[in-house]
Amino acid sequence: GWAGEGPGAGGKNQQVCHAAARLEMGSLWEEFNRLGTEMIVTKAGRRMFPTFQVKLSGLDPLADYVLLMDFIPLDDKRYRYAFHSSSWLAAGRAEPAAPGRVHFHPDSPAKGAQWMRQIVSFDKLKLTNNLLDDNGHIILNSMHRYQPRFHVVFVDPRRDSERFAHQNFKSFSFPETQFMAVTAYQNHRITQLKIASNPFAKGFRDGDPEP
Repeated sequence: GWAGEGPGAGGKNQQVCHAAARLEMGSLWEEFNRLGTEMIVTKAGRRMFPTFQVKLSGLDPLADYVLLMDFIPLDDKRYRYAFHSSSWLAAGRAEPAAPGRVHFHPDSPAKGAQWMRQIVSFDKLKLTNNLLDDNGHIILNSMHRYQPRFHVVFVDPRRDSERFAHQNFKSFSFPETQFMAVTAYQNHRITQLKIASNPFAKGFRDGDPEP
């Protein structure tokens, strides 16, 4: 799996047109996806697990890039979990979308060579359901479904670079990273898989979800 961009990749700047991203821990994401991934949102903000990580190729080693993520609603529905059937059911229309925020990778901007040298990890990103959050966390509505998106943006040194903004970025989405935002895990198999695969989840076993 290296993902290129879908339709609309044409007309991109040469600094981004060859960019490709491979999702790390793909098999773990697949495992969660088969069960229906859930991500906890809290007032204070909670990190994602699995962590969103990518390996990049095809960047210009000498050019500067900013990397960022955003999260888009997958549909216009709110959901509830039916325990008797272990499945999610639509439960009405979505609540008004929370303020659309982006999370910049803290190493941005950096040279293409640096980004390609190691796995890029968005481990500082936190999800919150606090509409008034002032910590820069990503604000999501609980019981709504989301698709994370990853964007590579070429830092264009030209004076009138905003004229070329649409040519200077490339976006990637990995369907296996879709998730339901929740304030508490609904599917017990998701809880078990998180505990089994998250090295930081020993707190769950002691009854404390996050140190």
